[in-house]
Amino acid sequence: MNTCKKNNKSFTLIELLVVISIIAILSTIVLININKARAKARDARRLSDIKAILLALELYYDKYERYPSNYGEYEAACGNWDTSTVDNDGDGKPFLEPLQDEGFLSVVPTDPVGTGTCAGLTYRYFRYSAGSNGCDPARGAYFVLGVNLMEGCCGYYPTSPGFSCPGRDWTPQFAWVTGGFEK
Repeated sequence: MNTCKKNNKSFTLIELLVVISIIAILSTIVLININKARAKARDARRLSDIKAILLALELYYDKYERYPSNYGEYEAACGNWDTSTVDNDGDGKPFLEPLQDEGFLSVVPTDPVGTGTCAGLTYRYFRYSAGSNGCDPARGAYFVLGVNLMEGCCGYYPTSPGFSCPGRDWTPQFAWVTGGFEK
C-alpha cells in the first residue's frame, strides 16, 4: 500500500485575510499619526511666521514711530482687515505690504495652507485709531495681529497672549492673537 502524504506549506485564505487586515489597520494608524504630526508642524510654522511679523512690526515702529496702516480698502470683503491670502490689488503682496516694501521682511509670510478666504487658514492684521473700542486714547493707535485657525487644536490656542480693549475682546475671534499700542 502506497500512502503518500501531501505536505501543504501554503497559507489558508483566512490566514491571508487576517494578515492583510492587520496590515491595513497598522497603515491606517500610521497615516493618522502622520497627518496629526503634519498639522502640528504647520501650527509651529504659523507661530514662527507670527513671531517674524511681530519683529518686523517692531522694526517698522522703531523707524516710523507708528505701526503700518492696514490695507483694508483693498480687502473690504474681509471686514477691512489686511489678510495674508487676499491680494485684491494684484501686486503680489497680499499682506502687510509696508513690511516688505521697507525691507523688514523679504517675503511676508502666509499661512502654510492658506485657503484664500477671510475666515479660513489665514493671518489677519488691523491698525485701529487711538481710543477705538474703548482703549485708552493716551496709549495711541494700536494693532491686532491674529491667526484665524490652527489645525492642531480647536478654538483658542494655549500660547496665545490674547488681546482686548474694554469695548472688544479679539480672543474669541482668533485661534492665536496679540496686539500692541504705539505709546
